[in-house]
Amino acid sequence: MDPECSRLLPALCAVLADPRQPMTDDTCLEKLLDWFKTVTETESSLLLLQENPCLVELLSQALKFQDVSSRILSFSLRLAGIFAAQENCFQFLQQGELLLGLFGEAGPLGLPAWNVPSVRSGWIQGLCSLAKHPSAEQFLVDCGAVDTIFSLQEDSSLFVASAASQLLVQVLSLSIQGRATPQLGSSDGDWPSCAQSIVGYLEESLRSGATPQITQALKVLTTTFGRCHHSWTEALWMRLSPLVTCLLEKDTVPTAHSLADLFLSMARSPTFGSSDCDLWVTLAQTLSCLSPTQAGPLALGILKLHVCPQALKTQAFDVLLQPLACVLEAAAQVPGSSGLPDGTGSNPTMADALLASTSSCAALLCQSLAHLGELQALPHSPRPWPQVLLLEATMMTLRFCSGSAVPISSVGGRLCGILASCIRVQRAALDFLGMLSQGTGACEVSSSVMSHTPHPSSVPLHVLSGWDSADPWVPCFPEAQACTFPAGTWKFLGWGCWGVHPLASVPGPQESVTQVFAILLEYLRSPESSPTVLKKAFQATLRWLLSMSKACGSNNPDPHTQPFLRELFPVMQKRLCNPCWEVRDSALEFLTHLTTHWGGQPDFREALLASDVPELTQQLLQDPEAYVRASAVTAMGQLASQGLHATPSGPEHPGAKQKSLPQELLHILSLDSEGFPRRAVMQVFTQWLQDGHPAMAEDLEQFMARVFQVVSRDLDWEVRVQGLELARVFLAQTLGPPDCPYAVALPAATPPTSPAEVLRTLGRVQLLEFAFRALFDCDRPVAQKSCDLLLLLRARTAPGGGLQGAECNPEAVTVEAALRAWQAGEQGQPLGELVPEVVVAILRALDLEGLQATLAESSDHVEQSPRSLLQDMLAAVGALGGHEADCY
Repeated sequence: MDPECSRLLPALCAVLADPRQPMTDDTCLEKLLDWFKTVTETESSLLLLQENPCLVELLSQALKFQDVSSRILSFSLRLAGIFAAQENCFQFLQQGELLLGLFGEAGPLGLPAWNVPSVRSGWIQGLCSLAKHPSAEQFLVDCGAVDTIFSLQEDSSLFVASAASQLLVQVLSLSIQGRATPQLGSSDGDWPSCAQSIVGYLEESLRSGATPQITQALKVLTTTFGRCHHSWTEALWMRLSPLVTCLLEKDTVPTAHSLADLFLSMARSPTFGSSDCDLWVTLAQTLSCLSPTQAGPLALGILKLHVCPQALKTQAFDVLLQPLACVLEAAAQVPGSSGLPDGTGSNPTMADALLASTSSCAALLCQSLAHLGELQALPHSPRPWPQVLLLEATMMTLRFCSGSAVPISSVGGRLCGILASCIRVQRAALDFLGMLSQGTGACEVSSSVMSHTPHPSSVPLHVLSGWDSADPWVPCFPEAQACTFPAGTWKFLGWGCWGVHPLASVPGPQESVTQVFAILLEYLRSPESSPTVLKKAFQATLRWLLSMSKACGSNNPDPHTQPFLRELFPVMQKRLCNPCWEVRDSALEFLTHLTTHWGGQPDFREALLASDVPELTQQLLQDPEAYVRASAVTAMGQLASQGLHATPSGPEHPGAKQKSLPQELLHILSLDSEGFPRRAVMQVFTQWLQDGHPAMAEDLEQFMARVFQVVSRDLDWEVRVQGLELARVFLAQTLGPPDCPYAVALPAATPPTSPAEVLRTLGRVQLLEFAFRALFDCDRPVAQKSCDLLLLLRARTAPGGGLQGAECNPEAVTVEAALRAWQAGEQGQPLGELVPEVVVAILRALDLEGLQATLAESSDHVEQSPRSLLQDMLAAVGALGGHEADCY
């Protein structure tokens, strides 16, 4: 321990032990505990206590006052556990029965402070730190702590109950470690006494029939199997498995989520993960017993397992697909013929759950769509993947929600009424529809579908009930031509065979893509679409457009999407005029992405310029909502980069003198009251300068001088940082590429700019004054950016030789004096004339490397030092008097 910290400890311990002192800062106490934990990881706890007896006195004082602060008591319990984690220090504290007084039945359990959850939590955390060596096991039994841990399993505080569950697992592991597993049998005598009491508690809880107790016992087992992978866990499961599996035999499975978590935790453990383990049978039984909503998370967890029998994965996949299968059944059902896969869409439990209410239907569909979306992104997602059928089911769900579906059956009519205008399902379905774009494209879909479609000859005959040879899908499978099947529609028992569609109305690949754009356009047009649904529709549309272009191996929009684009821009016009600002903002973001990807393509340009979208976008620069103005600035910047922005004047305003777009953006930068639009303007200017936009070529120096003048006094630090990024780009372009000593010398088209001329240019555009002012900015990111910029400038214009500085020049003295004043916070003092020689002198005089190193260090290196912490805590007590305050 640092000697200075050791010197400060007695005074601090005296303050903490005195209940009259107003030391109540939880943050300080947490940092103090972290420091002691760090010290004991590298030093002897026993030696620490012997050299600092004030710490032992602090722990002793914790229980001598009935009115002891709950915060100090919790702190003392945790601190004692940290010290007792080392066995020799544990023995030292045991000699004076200090640990028994802190953690035993006669300790804090009888104090009023025990009613405070933080004290109970501190007691648990102290024991968690302590229970790491064999001596601790017997101590826990002798002091009655195990019974207290049992009672805390059902604590009213969820945090305390969770911590108690973790502690119970730790104690169980501590008591069994080192024992030979074959000695652990079903009788109590085979188990160590402490472990025997814990296992008995779990057995009693599982038999109790009370849901809270069963849930807590299952959580303890889940944590045990997830954390402990020793062979004794198998013996534990053999003893408790009959009680756990009995829960599945009840009419309503209690604590279904806890059961699912338990089984998945076991499946991930190497102890139970073998292919011949009985656990897989239990998981299959559980999937069958749980309700549709409860089975979904378990099915997803099973499909994420790397080691799992294929039959169980197929069963789990069926569970996730059943809600969408019911949607297809409701859409296609006609009297006497469902045409759906046996065992999936015909599940009466799932159908009843979907038709029970809007909430249950929405919960099931959203869960299914979200879980399938997670699976699609996994490298080991189920194969074959039912792309076309999932597309059809998702689009049908969206039609039910929008009311555009025309149900033939009564079930379809009920489902249409339940899902009408259900925003929650619309958002989930649009999200999943966007995900399905990865794997469907007009140019690749034929091969994609074929790769995901099994040949009928590979389908066992016992799953087929017939296939009409005239079915349009038959020519896709030459092998099927030679097969003889009974007449009728080909049906199959499971969703593992995805090539053969169950519905005569399932579209082909290209027709599916066309229908996707149709349903997206329907949602974008609908006045009933909420702002959040519209945003999801815009996102899904962009994903499908990008996917189609990528599938064709071109940056152009896919030819099949051209009619969609022609219909899209009139819809965009309406959305840009929507009274809801969220809708206008989403439309502008969508337009920006479209222009970024396809702004240079003739077909896209033609469709965009044929609409009023550019003019409406420019009008939104004056929108009353700051977010919309910022999005409009970004969109206009992208449109202008592609030459698609509205012209300054037109025939509707002959002779009218209008601002150019750069002037209009500069006006926003100067006068807009919100930071978002100003930040967007700076980003646009930076991008324009990098890309060499024509608008930046006209009188560039005068324009940049105006920008730097405005941005240097902006109150938003992010605007100033972006202004320095603009300055960096301008500096790099002014300096030109750095000299390369290995490059072949070629005749230059233009002679390189001299350092003096570079500095004169930077002075004319006011970049130098902006950078020097930002160097002493109160916001560290601004000062860091400025320091990096000036280091670059010095390296290129004021190296060891070259342009000479004017260190003794009166002008340099004036500038240095102004900089010192700025550093002191007097930003009003003028900087003086920045001639090249003066700039070089200043750059050489400033310790930019030292400043850069200082700025790179966070304040933590001072504030989080132990000595500083102890000093702050003592100073706070002296400054507080009788009033509480938080010095952090």
